[in-house]
Amino acid sequence: MMKRHMLGSAVVASALLLTGCQAADEATDYDAVGKDEKSAAADDTDAKGHAQELAAAQPRIVTTYDGGIVTLDATTLDVIADTKIEGFNRLNPVGDGRHLVVSVADGFRLFDAGVWTQPHGDHTHSYAADPELTDTVFDTELPGHVVHHGESTVLFGDGDGKIQTFDTEDFADGDPKPQVAEADEPHHGVAVKLADESMLHTIGTEDERVGAKVVDKAGKETARSEDCPGVHGEAAAKDDVIALGCEDGILLFKDGTFEKIDAPDSFGRIGNQSGHEDSQYILGDYKVEKDVELERPERVSVTDTKTNELSLVDLGASYSFRSLGRGPEGEGVVLTTDGKLKIIDPKTASVTEEYPVIDEWEEPVEWQEARPTLFVQDEVAYVSEPDKKKIHIVDLESGEVMAETTLPHAPNELTGVAG
Repeated sequence: MMKRHMLGSAVVASALLLTGCQAADEATDYDAVGKDEKSAAADDTDAKGHAQELAAAQPRIVTTYDGGIVTLDATTLDVIADTKIEGFNRLNPVGDGRHLVVSVADGFRLFDAGVWTQPHGDHTHSYAADPELTDTVFDTELPGHVVHHGESTVLFGDGDGKIQTFDTEDFADGDPKPQVAEADEPHHGVAVKLADESMLHTIGTEDERVGAKVVDKAGKETARSEDCPGVHGEAAAKDDVIALGCEDGILLFKDGTFEKIDAPDSFGRIGNQSGHEDSQYILGDYKVEKDVELERPERVSVTDTKTNELSLVDLGASYSFRSLGRGPEGEGVVLTTDGKLKIIDPKTASVTEEYPVIDEWEEPVEWQEARPTLFVQDEVAYVSEPDKKKIHIVDLESGEVMAETTLPHAPNELTGVAG
């Protein structure tokens, strides 16, 4: 795993490059900074929302609460903005390091977290501005999963089966235009654009989900599997492999075909997965109680997409669907109800480290209710503790709690942008 002093050196080098470029380029107005290259030294952000140039990228953390969205500095956890929006809100990064979409009644609403980095010759420029809940809404009924894979971002509407595909870099324009397609029938589904520009999406109805298919850019079906009952979620692995969870195992799409990996139990549901595009392993949850209102599992699944082997890892405590993450080297990270982060070596399917972070907790029955949540960005994990209105930063190499803060509201959803 990368050492922190290496990160420090990289930041210093970036700052030196930036200083040299600033001297050469002079000042520019950043009212309309988008994906076009612009450079200059800029003054502090003013009331009009002008951008401030930074010495290096400035990541931010974004969390929801009942009635709003809070944006934090990812290093200090200082509150940057508290944006009001009614109701229970879901957040998904679009993958450009700056924007997220908020699931609202009429679709996906674009949220600008206010930090971004642009290429400029042999170096980059980074900027910060005020976060903004924009007026841009990508219309759909019952907004569902958002998937960023490769150079594309895909939004799936559960209520109308609407699939909206974007070139991720186009979000820099603030109002990108999607390519639109539709699933055969509306259902709680997901879609992924593949490297060859084919589209993989789930198939099913409002009452039953059975599998997935792939269509090429001309709309011709090239692969199909209906051997994935209750298909849910997705994750990407190395070599453009896509994994979908099933009620009896996991379904992989690789090398142009679907391959099913059966669970060791007749009912072995994998509904939530976490991938790493440089790793051949998929981390997933694992449930075996078919009819219970809320199972509290104590095992997770690790799937080797090269060998098609599925292994189970005993954690000694339960977890929730917001507990799974991946570290910088592809290691699994799970936040368990004993208040610890469990670090998993996917090659051996075993727990290698346990880091105590928060108090013991119990998953609420209603999935919308706030519960401790994990978000991993680079070499650190962010862990929320709603009962105490806290967020903690944990160094994944040492387990050290590097910082924590108390928020004005109990955090619910938790994510971030790299800037």
